[in-house]
Amino acid sequence: MAILVVDDDPVQCRLLENMVQKSGYEAIVLDNGDAALALLGGADGDRVDCVILDLVMPNLDGLGVLARLRQAAINVPVIVQTAHGGIDNVVSAMRAGAVDFVVKPVGVERLAVSIRNALNTSALEGELNRIKHSRSGTLSFNDIITKSANMQAVLRMAEKAAASTIPVQISGESGVGKELIARAIHGSSERRAKPFVAVNCGAMPENLVESILFGHEKGSFTGATERHTGKFVEASGGTLFLDEVGELPAAAQVKLLRAIQENEVEPVGARKAVKVDVRIVSATNRDLIADVKAGRFREDLFYRLHVFPITVPPLRERPADIPALARHLLARFAAEEGKRIRLIAPDALQLLAAYQWPGNIRQLENTLFRAVVLAEGDTIGLAEFPQVSAQVSAQPGHAADLVPELDQPMTLAAPFVDHPAAPPAVPVDAVPVLDAAGEVRPLEDVEAELIRYAITHYRGQMSEVARRLQIGRSTLYRKLEALGLNTVREEDDTDGVAAERQPAKFA
Repeated sequence: MAILVVDDDPVQCRLLENMVQKSGYEAIVLDNGDAALALLGGADGDRVDCVILDLVMPNLDGLGVLARLRQAAINVPVIVQTAHGGIDNVVSAMRAGAVDFVVKPVGVERLAVSIRNALNTSALEGELNRIKHSRSGTLSFNDIITKSANMQAVLRMAEKAAASTIPVQISGESGVGKELIARAIHGSSERRAKPFVAVNCGAMPENLVESILFGHEKGSFTGATERHTGKFVEASGGTLFLDEVGELPAAAQVKLLRAIQENEVEPVGARKAVKVDVRIVSATNRDLIADVKAGRFREDLFYRLHVFPITVPPLRERPADIPALARHLLARFAAEEGKRIRLIAPDALQLLAAYQWPGNIRQLENTLFRAVVLAEGDTIGLAEFPQVSAQVSAQPGHAADLVPELDQPMTLAAPFVDHPAAPPAVPVDAVPVLDAAGEVRPLEDVEAELIRYAITHYRGQMSEVARRLQIGRSTLYRKLEALGLNTVREEDDTDGVAAERQPAKFA
């Protein structure tokens, strides 16, 4: 978690930087309002979780920065600091959008409480805004919580799809958030003012599929006591989300294909077709290509839906998202249940990151809800996750991406605690951080073992090793030479650059 300190006084900057770091956060220090706005409005703006802003600065002062933040719709929480605690200054700052204020010189405990409250409030507001945007059809990609590189790549693809009316098919395991991506595509498109209609194709009775999708006339079949327009007509002008589209029966697949091709539907019992203007976004947790080969899904319909495929990775492949998801979900559940949950213990975070999460985000959400109900104090610990603890103990260890936030406790918004809990047991195939004496191992040793493990895990495919470690191949090769590992050099067919291949053997 990063806190941005903005103050033109270098001495005050150093003091605040030290306080922020002592409270368990990363500090970013800038000396003027223009630089702060440039950072917050740029590509690195997402790094900043809170701002400590001096009100009195040359050129652009604190109130000016707050006004610009509001104009740019940047919703980062801001704590203002001033040398004068007059009520006029406080009122002006709070009206301009500040969430709290401190008077110079501020103590470390007062500042820590202010940061924690600001971040907790921001997390809760963000969760409530996401719920509101989802219900109103205006959910955007900014509302999706992720810190994972592979998930951010998915969102970039989805943003491109949102700029068009191209049919999108979202695939992924149950509970990964396929509908959330679909809603963000709709909320970021030109159709966001029109309806977003979601249909679970696997939950419809087979004899009512056509009626639900395409509508029916009154008296067209037994029980049809009223005319029904159908989901296609309801979504006309907007987006129709067909969840679990692979569950559609064969007869409905034929009609769906015609509706997509002709932009019209024929309600059951109707004498003529009805024109519709619908953008189709479908989702499935099945392997539709295998279903096509097996004859369970029409090939022509598959190619109509599978124009712009997007695959959402499961939660076990993006453990870096777990702290942020936990923070926002716990803020919501704590508010709903009227509980004052302040922080999550580090061993509890390690446990959540170590679990495989077969039910993905939906399972994480239910697990955290249960933890809030079980919690008797202000801390979420291992005791609140008995079922997860039992399953992690029984499952084989697995190597998760390194998550920097898991080495210290975390409030609903960020890490802060005076006495960290003891480190949890290390999974079987994880790189240990402690030596036999219980002391932290040197960074070089941990790095060397991680590289060795990655080379073995990816069977000597050096390009993949470098990509997963998020370093350049040339950097990887330099590290290999420094470690004295045996390497062979061969031509990389991809770009013609000489590359080294690492066999699954070590010196």
